[in-house]
Amino acid sequence: MEWLKIVVDYGVIWLLVLLSVVAVGCAIERYLVFRNIRLDDFSDKKSLELELTKKLHVIATIGSNAPYLGLLGTVLGIMLTFYTMGSEGFMDTGKIMIGLALALKATAVGLLVAIPAVAVYNLLLRRVKVLILRWEIRHARQRV
Repeated sequence: MEWLKIVVDYGVIWLLVLLSVVAVGCAIERYLVFRNIRLDDFSDKKSLELELTKKLHVIATIGSNAPYLGLLGTVLGIMLTFYTMGSEGFMDTGKIMIGLALALKATAVGLLVAIPAVAVYNLLLRRVKVLILRWEIRHARQRV
């Protein structure tokens, strides 16, 4: 069952770190697009909306699933602790605490990935709505 410790430490936690990097990369890319977008280049609202919402689903997916990946790491860590307790019979409380700390570390990392991802997603979505409203205001004036 030693492989389970490696799965929790290197598999789940590093997957969460990778997802965090992907979310940050997408957020930076979207920010740069929003900053440099020219609303006058779009003749219809749908094409503008498609351009603005590209890759936002990636950030939302990471933000909504990171806690579950952390929970998976927690469950695996607790399983490892119980397995070790069962196989060794009497066990030192220090070993139990180390196993539980490993399990909780996965939950903490999951939350550290999810909370900023959801916050950034909401900020970017707000920016999308503002840009679309600005486009609508400009094009309403042109029709009048």
